[in-house]
Amino acid sequence: MKKKDFVTLILSTIGGILFALGMCMALLPEWGVFHQGVAVGAAGAVILLAMLLVRRKMDGKPAIVWSAKAVGITLLGVIGALVLGLGMCMTMLWNLLVPGIIVGLVGIVLLLCLIPVVKGLE
Repeated sequence: MKKKDFVTLILSTIGGILFALGMCMALLPEWGVFHQGVAVGAAGAVILLAMLLVRRKMDGKPAIVWSAKAVGITLLGVIGALVLGLGMCMTMLWNLLVPGIIVGLVGIVLLLCLIPVVKGLE
């Protein structure tokens, strides 16, 4: 296994676990650790972002590429994730099951739109 693959594997695993644990902590009111969950989830997101930057540097590419396409893809991903998260909150926290499912499906569709935008249609 190449060094960059190993580093990516370790950072993405740690970041993903922290992010998922933070989401669980924040979204399960029975646990009573909302603020701590937000902090753990944010730490996981920072680690995942660092993993992306480290991987690009190890590939010999610039850390950040500014282009209209990159900004648009990022915005689409952020909006899709926020809409999906809103749908999850609606169903799990606010007892709005059917509207939450609909909003969550809209978020999933937005995230699925990333595939043809990033990979292109062939």
